[in-house]
Amino acid sequence: MHSLHEFVTINPSGDLDRQRVAHLPILVIHAHSSCNCRCMMCDIWKTKENRAFKPSDLEPHLASIRRLGVRWIVFSGGEPLLNPELALLCSMLKAENIHLTLLTTGLLLGKCAAQVADSFDDVIVSLDGPEEVHDSIRRVKSAFALVRAGIAAVRQLRPGISITARTTVQKQNHVYLRDTVQAAKQLGLNAISFLAADLTSQAFNRPQPWTPNRQNDVALSVEELTALEAELEFLIDENASDIADGFIAESPAKLRRIARHFRAQLGLESAESPLCNAPWISAVVETDGTVRPCFFHRSIGNLSDRSLYEIINGDQALAFRSVLDISTNPTCNRCVCSLNYKS
Repeated sequence: MHSLHEFVTINPSGDLDRQRVAHLPILVIHAHSSCNCRCMMCDIWKTKENRAFKPSDLEPHLASIRRLGVRWIVFSGGEPLLNPELALLCSMLKAENIHLTLLTTGLLLGKCAAQVADSFDDVIVSLDGPEEVHDSIRRVKSAFALVRAGIAAVRQLRPGISITARTTVQKQNHVYLRDTVQAAKQLGLNAISFLAADLTSQAFNRPQPWTPNRQNDVALSVEELTALEAELEFLIDENASDIADGFIAESPAKLRRIARHFRAQLGLESAESPLCNAPWISAVVETDGTVRPCFFHRSIGNLSDRSLYEIINGDQALAFRSVLDISTNPTCNRCVCSLNYKS
């Protein structure tokens, strides 16, 4: 399976007909609007909504999913396992022979172990550091222990399932990257991936972009940046074999790009877009039916108004893709989570 954090070049064209999408291999569905963590780097947990994406929301768009050739669906959120009908959603999609990935905080893995083992092809858990650091960032007592027990419960039912970690690098864990790799190994995970914290977008339940003061709760100071750069070099040097065999998903160049993201936030260098093809090969569906070309760009439609196919190839989507130059787009310049898919 391809990584969600690889890169590829796209050459956009102003020709609207050439922007039509015949094949959309990846779809991200926000299964639930709420979250069971209280992380500093995310505002999703602050939502007052308690909305779930339901089978009745999915069913009218199965024909579009077939027509677009969707092959991989990632259930995200919020916390997908808060959705009481998640198993039914998965059953509907498994009937379409679609690869299903669960992106989770991991807190409910133990409680939902049978469902996860039966419904998903692979799991990505959030891991923010070794036990004490992880619990501090998640602001949930015994969060790490719950993840550990949940992984064990799922693996007891299905030993071969791939469970990997995703770590968001920020102020509270920037000097613990090597320790986080060791924690992932202790948990028996198959791999770990790192990305920088998003500081500037309106994603993750931010009605308005963060103020500079709020950004500083997550961003790094100049001194912390220096420490991060050193930590990354130690990680690259001491864990060369983990990078070579894919246990650490990122190459040295991609790991160093994390520090460049924080350098740009401090004004020490210009922000530079990663190479990405997400708007041409994927889409994000939120719990209220909002469809976005990726997590960070504006909506291109809503499933309550039109079919998924009509939205992906509607006037708004075609116009957006026709003028999108990832190398110069301000949102793309600040992106922390790019997608490459080669079919």
